[in-house]
Amino acid sequence: MSAVKQKKIQEHYDTIADIYDLHYDQRRGRCYHTHISTHIMDVLPKGGKLLDIGCGTGLFVKRYIDEGGSAIGLDISRKMIERAQRRCTTCDYMVGTGEKIPFCDNSFDAVSSLLVFSYIKDPESMLREAYRVLKPGGAIAVCTLGKKLITRGIPVIYQISEKINVKHLVMKDFGERYYDKEEMSDLFTRAGFSDVRIKWCSFAHINMIGPLFLLAQKIEPFVEKSVPQLAYNICVSGKKPRK
Repeated sequence: MSAVKQKKIQEHYDTIADIYDLHYDQRRGRCYHTHISTHIMDVLPKGGKLLDIGCGTGLFVKRYIDEGGSAIGLDISRKMIERAQRRCTTCDYMVGTGEKIPFCDNSFDAVSSLLVFSYIKDPESMLREAYRVLKPGGAIAVCTLGKKLITRGIPVIYQISEKINVKHLVMKDFGERYYDKEEMSDLFTRAGFSDVRIKWCSFAHINMIGPLFLLAQKIEPFVEKSVPQLAYNICVSGKKPRK
């Protein structure tokens, strides 16, 4: 990630840390985040030591700990981490990026990343680093917006909104990139992960208006099972082979 782009992302999330936390902690936001985090929890080892890359305000870190594990959160924004520490005073957090993880080899049983992967400038480096810090037999799980017809134009919308000074929680031009199933499979496989599994989830997106969100939530299980091409988020998991 370039220093300019990193500084822009850091400054943005430093500014909106408290608002971001409320965004995902009110009813619709909590439903959305709980839904995608469940997909991640289902494929990670329980009761292990987790590294959450792009931990934000600590929502997933707190959930993993509540379900019996231990966890460390890593985020580019110091203000987001400060907010996360208020959420979970017993958790550990560090400022940093997934492209250069400040931990030793074979340190974690699990690595997670929710709603961040599209912002990673060098996904190959992040995945190599995740592979390095995972213990043999450990697992990684990533969930983020995937490349679909409905999401292809989002970066352009963000660029336009920034030029006309539209104020929005995440409507910023960070040069994000979305990936399809084949691209994600290739990235994870080249990083060394085995048993790579990919699925689409989340038809009820947080940015939908209230009535539409409720309707989407009701039919979400059917969409994810029978019409996954209509889901927004791509969830990818893999394992570090045992030697």
